[in-house]
Amino acid sequence: MAAERLTTASFCQQELEKQYSPSRWSHRMAADDVIKAHVKALKEGTERARSLAQTLINVPYGEEDGEKLDVYIPKTASLDVNLVIYIHGGYWQFLSKEESGFMAVPLVDKDVVVVAVGYDIAPKGNMDLMVSQVRRSVVSVIQQYSHISGLYLCGHSAGAHLAAMVLSTDWSQYGATPNIKGAFLVSGIYDLLPVLSTYVNEPLKMTEEVAVRNSPSQLVPELKRSSSGCQIVVAVAQNDSPEFRKQSEEYYKALEAAGLTVTMEDVANTDHFSIIEQLVDGDYHLTKLLLKMMGKS
Repeated sequence: MAAERLTTASFCQQELEKQYSPSRWSHRMAADDVIKAHVKALKEGTERARSLAQTLINVPYGEEDGEKLDVYIPKTASLDVNLVIYIHGGYWQFLSKEESGFMAVPLVDKDVVVVAVGYDIAPKGNMDLMVSQVRRSVVSVIQQYSHISGLYLCGHSAGAHLAAMVLSTDWSQYGATPNIKGAFLVSGIYDLLPVLSTYVNEPLKMTEEVAVRNSPSQLVPELKRSSSGCQIVVAVAQNDSPEFRKQSEEYYKALEAAGLTVTMEDVANTDHFSIIEQLVDGDYHLTKLLLKMMGKS
C-alpha cells in the first residue's frame, strides 16, 4: 500500500471500514482498550479541571436539552482574557461535554477560559442540527463574554469537522460575527462522502446531499469570506490511518491554496486518541503552540 497510494474510491468495503476505524490504528493497545483508555483519560482530565477552575456547568445556549456549555474560568480578576471553545469528538455519536474540560488543566493557570460545547449526538441529532448547534454555541459565547481579548476554537476528530464548519459559517444569518483568532483542527474529517457507506453513517443516516453541504472541503470559499483573519492549525497524528492523514493533508492544501494562514502539524509518537489527550499537559507540543498563538508562551 505504501508503494501504491490507494484512492478512497478503490478501497474495498472492508478496507474502507478499517481506514475509518481510528482505534484499529493505535500502536499502544487493542482497539477496544484504546477507546476505554481514551474515555478514562478524558474523564480524569475533566475532573482535574473542575477541581482547578471555577466552573459554570450546563449553561444553556439554546432551547434543547443538549444545547448546553460547561465553562472553566481561571481564578483571575482580569476581564481581558482569551477564551477557547472545545468541540468534542466521538464520530458524532459518542462522548459529551462531560468529558471535555480536560484541556482547561494547563490553560486556566494562564488565565484562559475554556468552554466545552454540548450538542445532540446521533441518533438524536442529525448532521445539519449538530452543525447548527455548534454555530449557535459560538454566538452565545461571544454574547455572554463580550470582553474577551481573543477567541479560539479547538476540535478533535468529529469535533474538528464541526469546528471547521464553524469557520465556514455565513454569520449574517446569526446576528453576530465572532472574531475567531485561531483554530486547532485535530485529526479531523473534512470530506464526509467517504463515510457514507461505512458503519459511521448508520446512526447519522446522511444522504449524499447532506454530506456535501456539511463537508468543510467543499466550503473553503465560505471559510475565506468569514474567517480570513484566523490562524488555522491542521494537526494529524503520526499513527492516524492513511485515510485520516490524507483528509488532513488535502484540507490543509486547500486552505493554503486559498491564501489562508494555515500550518500543518504532523505530531510524532501520537495516535488518533493520544494526540488530543495530551492537551492536559502544559509541556505538550500542541498546548505550547496554542499558548504561543495567544501570546502566552
